[in-house]
Amino acid sequence: MILPELFDLWQETLEWQPDGAQQARFQQLYELILEGNQRFNLTRITQPEEFWEKHLWDSLSGLAWLQKSQPDLLTKSLSVIDLGTGAGFPGVPIAIAYPHWSVTLLDSTQKKINFLEEVIDKLELNNTKTRLGRAEIVGKNLKHNCAYDIVCLRAVGNVDICVNYALPFLKKTGIAILYRGQWSAQDSLSLEENLGKAGGKILEIASFTTPLSESVRHCLYISKK
Repeated sequence: MILPELFDLWQETLEWQPDGAQQARFQQLYELILEGNQRFNLTRITQPEEFWEKHLWDSLSGLAWLQKSQPDLLTKSLSVIDLGTGAGFPGVPIAIAYPHWSVTLLDSTQKKINFLEEVIDKLELNNTKTRLGRAEIVGKNLKHNCAYDIVCLRAVGNVDICVNYALPFLKKTGIAILYRGQWSAQDSLSLEENLGKAGGKILEIASFTTPLSESVRHCLYISKK
């Protein structure tokens, strides 16, 4: 199956679009995911347009607010870690889109790490590496503690757990991106209270609609105080 290209839609919604080489890598990633699904469960999202929106577009949507608020930041050589990466989302699309960044994919499941090693090798993602472990433990490791400019968490537990996982990895000036579905004012109040205890603060809560299915999504941007 062939992924849709949708270059104009990329540009209209995220002010970014893949070049030919990046689109080819997205297609190859899609094929590797479909193949990997036959060995173990990676994702139920396998149809081309749904995969494009819910895995590729959604992964990169987390960077849209940074693109608008701190465009110069994205041009720098940043260190990024994807906590609980699973099948590699959002980390692998981010690594493809921003080859000048150093991306670490963290997961606690050996089978998924083995699969991601194959993906990294076949896509020739020289800027990407894996780490086997649990976020709450790895975050205390001197090599990873306070070591990252961007920390991403997508579909990893409730928001309070995500905050506790993310903050130890952040540099003093780093930003955590929490990918969420629905979000309410009450959720924000609860998050602010828990962030205060954890030593963090909310930079932005961005709401947006996905371009094909028109689903509501939110991204939370958090830093250390």
